[in-house]
Amino acid sequence: MKEHPLLLQRLLALFGAGLLLFNFPLLKLWLSEATVFGWPLLPVAMFSVWALLIGMLAWLMERGD
Repeated sequence: MKEHPLLLQRLLALFGAGLLLFNFPLLKLWLSEATVFGWPLLPVAMFSVWALLIGMLAWLMERGD
């Protein structure tokens, strides 16, 4: 199997971004009484970030470098 050092670096960067985005100080920014279409902002933001991270992971793994 051929090694892809750039892919490894990108995956580690994505992992680090996930750690930072789901860390308490940044999550506290979303903790408010605001709503999005009647849904509280914190769960909507967490689900959106989670979906974005999964989408980025899929894109990284499926691209043909």
